[in-house]
Amino acid sequence: MKLIVGLGNPGNEYENTRHNVGFYYLDVFLSKLNLSYKEKFNGLYIKTKIDGNDVIFLKPQTYMNLSGESVIKFVNYFKIKSEDILVIHDDLDLQLGRIKLKENGSSGGHNGIKNIILHLNSENFKRLKIGISKNNNLDTKDYVLGKFTKNEQEIILENEEKVLHILQDFFKLSFNDLMSKYNRR
Repeated sequence: MKLIVGLGNPGNEYENTRHNVGFYYLDVFLSKLNLSYKEKFNGLYIKTKIDGNDVIFLKPQTYMNLSGESVIKFVNYFKIKSEDILVIHDDLDLQLGRIKLKENGSSGGHNGIKNIILHLNSENFKRLKIGISKNNNLDTKDYVLGKFTKNEQEIILENEEKVLHILQDFFKLSFNDLMSKYNRR
């Protein structure tokens, strides 16, 4: 079983914020499948089959900094291996709109990832990092919780197709092949 986690904060006030790109791209992908979320373990989830793989799509509703609390409940209940997890999240260190796949590693200062690592007791899960750039003129918290500008939103929209292809290929390719295909600049 695979677990695809989109990170974000619940609530209308956080829609279209930089920190919620994980929720955004998960919703875009799932809208193509015409499936509805259910609630369980402090998360909105969809369980389905894609290309013969059992998969759960999850949007933790615990707020970003406590994402691991929901993730670990799904992992334990459905007996999911950490290497079968893909987390979609924002990344301040990547240029706006740049997309990078990463096999494992530290949190890079991202509190949602840090909490998942804490609860899984492992850094061994995959990431789909979405660049949101940095703004050194703003406090980091204010920046990530801020809404995308019109120009930024256009870049996020332009990447929808690429993210859809990455998620479709996640079920077909080895992760090394996936990184080779999509991590090129």
